Amino acid sequence: MENPVLLAFDLGASNGRAMIGELNLKEGEVRVEELYRFPNSPVRVGGHLYWDVLRLWSEVKKGLRLAYRRYGERLVSVGVDTWGVDFALIDRDGELLGNPHTYRDPRTRGLMREVLSIIPREEIYRRTGIQFLEINTLYQLYSLAKKKSPQLMHAASFLMIPDLFNYWLSGAVAAEYTEATTTQFLDPRDGSWCLDLLEKLGVPTHIFPRVIRPATRLGELLPSLAEELEIRGDVAVVAPATHDTASAIAAAPITGDSGYVSSGTWSLVGVELDKPLINEEALKYNFTNEGGAFNTITFLKDIQGMWFVQEIRRILAERGEEHSYEELTRMAAEAEGFKAFIDPDDPRFIAPTNMIEEILRYLEETGQEKPSSIGGLVRIVLESLALKYRLVFEQASKLMGRRIRRISIVGGGSRNWLLNQLTADFTGLPVTAGPEEATSIGNVLLQAAGLGMIGSLNELREIVRNSYKIRSYEPRHTQRHEDAYASYLKLLEQEK
Repeated sequence: MENPVLLAFDLGASNGRAMIGELNLKEGEVRVEELYRFPNSPVRVGGHLYWDVLRLWSEVKKGLRLAYRRYGERLVSVGVDTWGVDFALIDRDGELLGNPHTYRDPRTRGLMREVLSIIPREEIYRRTGIQFLEINTLYQLYSLAKKKSPQLMHAASFLMIPDLFNYWLSGAVAAEYTEATTTQFLDPRDGSWCLDLLEKLGVPTHIFPRVIRPATRLGELLPSLAEELEIRGDVAVVAPATHDTASAIAAAPITGDSGYVSSGTWSLVGVELDKPLINEEALKYNFTNEGGAFNTITFLKDIQGMWFVQEIRRILAERGEEHSYEELTRMAAEAEGFKAFIDPDDPRFIAPTNMIEEILRYLEETGQEKPSSIGGLVRIVLESLALKYRLVFEQASKLMGRRIRRISIVGGGSRNWLLNQLTADFTGLPVTAGPEEATSIGNVLLQAAGLGMIGSLNELREIVRNSYKIRSYEPRHTQRHEDAYASYLKLLEQEK
């Protein structure tokens, strides 16, 4: 066959994309390009936030139809990746039970404390190795169990968001491992559900499906779906690493002494390990052991990332001030640095009504100088992210017992040249940026692995290196950066 075509759906918290991957196995190269883009955003109803998954499903079908019309029988497979922690419930007839809530929904506020009064923090971490965040699936499910939700009581199957789309594509009911680890009730060592933890919280345990590994072929498109979309011939449905972070890290050109940042709405900052690192120190620093491709562990911390800039841009647009991301970056580069900092992980920044006002309020409460311009505001955000990256990498180095010598930034956020340079400057480490489409590239190549075209993670990453130019940033580290880091640590200590 001519170079096979693989279709990756990368569904993010702000938009979704149908991405075409053309694989040239003879040359060991892949080319990924956008076929179709569509918006995705939470829908607020009565004080709650939901995902409009039925509209997303209609967009997935549109992308499938477009791909087949363009490539015909060269289209060999389709795979879906999404964000983590959110889920859907299905009844015994296979019907969706309500609209899935988003992780920014307020229903979990205060519930992590309640769960930890039932199950000690140490036990949850020992069993799952997952970072404690109030948005985790564990606390979302507890919120349903606590109020005896009819949806939970009538559910036959629990499906994470990418598993839901895989089900609608293929009819297969399964939980892909990398996404399942984000729930905080899966053991990353053997891939089994921690059902006893759920039982203690009153969550019915018969609803959790079998766990599959990334690069698993689930079957073919459902005949009824293929008929609806006028697709002839077999198109395989392959679960890549369905958690977008795991797909992105699979495509990151990293080596054994590298740290990584998967930069998007969230910044996923960490290192790749060959087995979970679960101990008292990792718990103290609140690191997470999420599943990766080819039996790896993405040992990381979740940090609010480009969400800040997205929200600043949105608020400005509502005021009638339209700015591109490039313009905001330029304005930040022209602003004076080292003026003030924020903690990106402060809970107030998870879902504020107005991000600009929330940042200014934080600066006022912590006795810091407010910026005099939008460029200054964005500069504060980007410097704060770079400082937080440094802290996380230092903690990871201590936990591993070895130094991190370089940083690889991948994902859409790697387009932000200023943040890349600030990361090099504040950490004192060389930074590489790209590929920008790491998640989709990883999705496509893991589909290829599921079809037997790729046999190892090293082979996958060699294809990435052959296919994409990586940008480099050398550190311009000065005493001012050290002084700023000391001030930043003092700020975080005051917050405790």
